[in-house]
Amino acid sequence: MSEAVDFWRGDFGDQYTDRNRGEALIASNEALFRKALLPMFFTTPARVIEFGANIGLNIRALRRINVFSACEFTAVEPNAKAAAELRETKDIHVHETAMQDADEPWGGGYDLSLSKGLLIHIKPEELYRAYGTLYRASRRYIFLAEYFSQSPREIIYRGNASRLWARDFAGEMLDMFSDLKVVTYGFQWRRDPHAPADDITWTLFEKVK
Repeated sequence: MSEAVDFWRGDFGDQYTDRNRGEALIASNEALFRKALLPMFFTTPARVIEFGANIGLNIRALRRINVFSACEFTAVEPNAKAAAELRETKDIHVHETAMQDADEPWGGGYDLSLSKGLLIHIKPEELYRAYGTLYRASRRYIFLAEYFSQSPREIIYRGNASRLWARDFAGEMLDMFSDLKVVTYGFQWRRDPHAPADDITWTLFEKVK
């Protein structure tokens, strides 16, 4: 496993887990998903996988939406503290590993594969492996919500270099996989009066058969 993954498995990852929790974050995620995943509300998704799930705030938000309430959820998370908390949440299959795991023990066939605030932390040389993981896991929809930059750029993250990048993640996935189409996309603003969050660009893809 890479040095970057080891970083998130250590004390910094534990601190991230302690900071990022609470009802306000779940409510903000729910508001985002109700807007961004609206095209899926007319389908019957049965299986969802989230990469970089941490303690499962996104999964808890999705479960509040009727169409996802009965879904089977799988979470992929390398930090042991976060994974332990995930295991205490009812009906989540947990893989304590990173999405770059070459064995991909979670398999495929998910109706939705999800990355929210994860790809930004993956080193550029490992990123195309991560794109492939998201693609292979999904049988239909892929959702990304990440920091956007027209040109790739590094951002110093809490005093640490080589830990966060912004780029056109969705555009790179489109270039990589010819059978993906953009269903919808948008922007979540930190000044949103109802669901404030980081300034992130989100994209919902669908595989075209």
